[in-house]
Amino acid sequence: MEYKKTGHQEKPGKGNNSASKKHEHSEHRDHKQQEGRHAGHSVAMFRDKFWICLALTIPALIWEPMLQGWFNYTAPKFPGSSYIPAIFSTIVFFYGGWVFLQGAYRELSERQPGMMTLISLAILVAFIYSAAVTLGYEGKQLWWELATLVTIMLLGHWIEMRSIFQAQGALKELAKLLPDTALRLKEGDQTEEVPVSELGQGDLLLIRPGSNIPADGIIKSGKSSVNESMITGESKPVEKHEGDKVIAGTVNDQGSLRVEVTETGDKTALAGIMRMVEEAQSSRSQSQGLADRAASYLTYVAIGAGFLTLSAWMIAGASLDFSITRTVTVLVIACPHALGLAVPLVIAISTTLGARNGLLVRDRRGLEEAQYVDTVVFDKTGTLTLGEHRVVETVALEESENGTSLRLAAAVEHDSEHPIARALQHSAEEQDLDVPGATDFQAIAGHGVEATVEGRQLRVGGPALLHKFGVESESRLREAAERYSSNGQAAVYLVEDTRALAVFAIADAVRPESKEAVQSLHDADIEVAILTGDSQGVADAVARELNIDTVFAQVLPEDKANKIEELQNQGKRVAMVGDGVNDAPALVKADIGIAIGTGTDVAVEAGDVVLVRSDPRDVPRIINLSKLSHRKMVQNLWWAAGYNIVAIPLAAGVLAWAGILLAPAAGAILMSASTVIVAINAKLLQKARL
Repeated sequence: MEYKKTGHQEKPGKGNNSASKKHEHSEHRDHKQQEGRHAGHSVAMFRDKFWICLALTIPALIWEPMLQGWFNYTAPKFPGSSYIPAIFSTIVFFYGGWVFLQGAYRELSERQPGMMTLISLAILVAFIYSAAVTLGYEGKQLWWELATLVTIMLLGHWIEMRSIFQAQGALKELAKLLPDTALRLKEGDQTEEVPVSELGQGDLLLIRPGSNIPADGIIKSGKSSVNESMITGESKPVEKHEGDKVIAGTVNDQGSLRVEVTETGDKTALAGIMRMVEEAQSSRSQSQGLADRAASYLTYVAIGAGFLTLSAWMIAGASLDFSITRTVTVLVIACPHALGLAVPLVIAISTTLGARNGLLVRDRRGLEEAQYVDTVVFDKTGTLTLGEHRVVETVALEESENGTSLRLAAAVEHDSEHPIARALQHSAEEQDLDVPGATDFQAIAGHGVEATVEGRQLRVGGPALLHKFGVESESRLREAAERYSSNGQAAVYLVEDTRALAVFAIADAVRPESKEAVQSLHDADIEVAILTGDSQGVADAVARELNIDTVFAQVLPEDKANKIEELQNQGKRVAMVGDGVNDAPALVKADIGIAIGTGTDVAVEAGDVVLVRSDPRDVPRIINLSKLSHRKMVQNLWWAAGYNIVAIPLAAGVLAWAGILLAPAAGAILMSASTVIVAINAKLLQKARL
């Protein structure tokens, strides 16, 4: 079953459910509306049109009689020179303005008039009126205003599209991480250089020091460190050994590796990350809906203001060319350009910023909800803990002997494959203990193991081992073992002859990062809860260690969603953090589902956000990203809307009595400046630290 977010309801993500299909169609329609304004457009197109129109506008300005009078110069005269402004401005109108006319046609055909409609109305009115005057109608031509208006509008759209494409392009840079070729090993340890597109599952690759890894795979031999920062956001190189997984696009450090390919092409983690972020950037958000509604209302206000301006000035006795100039200026300056850019640019930048930090946003709505979260519920195993057993506490007869006891116990267990043995060995490795060799290893069925280490006959096992050999443990060790048992932890003894030297608590180890994650959430006044199927004792022990507020223990997977609902019924806004498998119903039920992923398994369908690094410290980072994104959106929306409150009356000529009048070109400059301010403010988000 694949789960998808639908408020507080669980719904299958696939199937013939008509409501599900309706929802998909709605999402598709929203996406089309979001893209419609610039469908088929490119940064290069607006750039080229701007420069060509600028070159055509210059002659129109030079030979414009009004400008000659203003600046007291005389342009060269020759037969037909008086028609230069009309000819060049007409070329600018059709070549540069056609893109706006096409956009207006799309908006009107979809009954969604917007900025393209306003721009088209402005340049169309200016063109028709100027053409009529040129052909004999009495009035003043607006050719230079038309040419400069189109040129400046092209500049504004070039800046807008460049800003958006740069934000999205940062993600596309990930594709460049993949090398073009790979070294595939043949029989006899010979290599052949092949295109990455020809790689298949099971191929064995040689990854030389400093090379980019071309496909997801498993290390078959070799040892190295790998830079995974471009995928997981982890700044430190990750040590890799035989059996470890590697991710396509990451960089091998100094060691040589032989890697068996497991995934290629669109199935790699890198491709999954790119796909997920692209979907998030195009997903509909509540803020985007607000901005779109505001832009739609502003369009109708602008059209109404334009007609009102024309009528008012005509009634007041102004000339037709003056009234039309005021109307065109109103239509231009009221374009909801900045309003349309305010949210999409923040979405593109914040989503890419998250991806760079190992935070993959699958659904923008979930990210928006994160800022309101007041309770975070963690699944325990694999989230707050490693999901692997470790020695979590050691008590020796002498406290100074704790490290010595662990190295001896790890030596005794060296040849054992039992989970307890692996816990002792891994714990010793992580503490950089020098584990000595062992001889005469022997398993004691059902009780433990024994071996000779540094000339000492040692045994390792549980309470049954003590009973078998009549070993009495001293009160210090006995009390520790009883405490471990009450916490649901396994007590394992190190024994020499008939004397217990130490007792170890073996349990699912708490991640080193978990304490910092919980403390960061508490610092933000967010309550933290733990939700687990483990015993109450185990859950309480983890909660005490991490200072967690609420514990839900012995909860079956199918009941986890009910616990989330209980918290929501108390009025809490809940984020659920889990592994996305048995936690799927709870992730969907929560206000925001945060799925713990791994570097090579990021397509967790149930979560709104996937944490690539499986690091619980990324949970407060998600909340911070949500707050930063929301703040930028609000700032941009206030600026874009507030600007028009002042700009429209000014463009209409309310200060004409004071001699303050805006030309259409000046209105276009102000409107473009507003767009640039919004773009710069959004781009400041790129420098934010999560």
